Amino acid sequence: MTRARMPLYAFLVLLFVGFLAPLVWALSGSFKPRGEIFGYPPELVPDPFTLANYRTLLTGQPFGRWFLMSTVVAVVATLVSVFVCALAGYAFAKFRFAGRRLLFNVMFSSLSIPFAVILVPLFVILVKTGLGSPWFALIVPWVAPAFGIFMMQQYIVQSVPDSVLEAARIDGASEFGIFRAIVLPLLRPSLGALGVWQFLQSYNSFLWPLVLVSDSSQYTLPLGLQTLFVSEQRQYDLVLAGAVLAVLPAVALFVLLRKQLLEGLSTGAVKG
Repeated sequence: MTRARMPLYAFLVLLFVGFLAPLVWALSGSFKPRGEIFGYPPELVPDPFTLANYRTLLTGQPFGRWFLMSTVVAVVATLVSVFVCALAGYAFAKFRFAGRRLLFNVMFSSLSIPFAVILVPLFVILVKTGLGSPWFALIVPWVAPAFGIFMMQQYIVQSVPDSVLEAARIDGASEFGIFRAIVLPLLRPSLGALGVWQFLQSYNSFLWPLVLVSDSSQYTLPLGLQTLFVSEQRQYDLVLAGAVLAVLPAVALFVLLRKQLLEGLSTGAVKG
């Protein structure tokens, strides 16, 4: 470690501690009785240690239903979104058609529009067309995100040679066959990065389910935990236990796709 880089390393360590501290506090608090969570001085090691928060959450609250709703919606939305974004990115990167540049610019410009701006119009459209079922409507905003299409387009431009596509066409392969057999395998790192990002976006979504879902039996995990927080007793113990359990799918997904995620973020996905 050189002396010149010591301030940088010190800053990175402080940044790491700043990100890690809330997670450690939440994990510690999930094993404490409610009255001990905000004790002073704060103690990282629970004393007394209890699993009552988890038992109460799993047996006294519909946590399993919230968890299933969020996980299923996020998995379906991720699979559909990754495929659609890869297909659209491939079209923008390798095909020349009328209005391509205008369509791409409109799509890219939509990145600057906050989701809250289109939330109400999107809700009205879904309700008026009879497509307001939560199992369907919760997935709609994540099907073709502009960021995902742009990410795929950039990666394909950098990583898929035109010569390979031309050779496949000469051999008689169909366009969709080329996309399925050649393009998709080359996109694995970028698809992994997009999959992790898309899963987290859908899984952690709060505002859209809050507007869309009125039946408590169809609450997603963020909505369910929010009901515990706004209750009369403010059940912080259950909220912390739920938050710890809620983060497990995201951690598992990152562990499974960490190689693709790191490769996708360090190659074509970040090149202009």
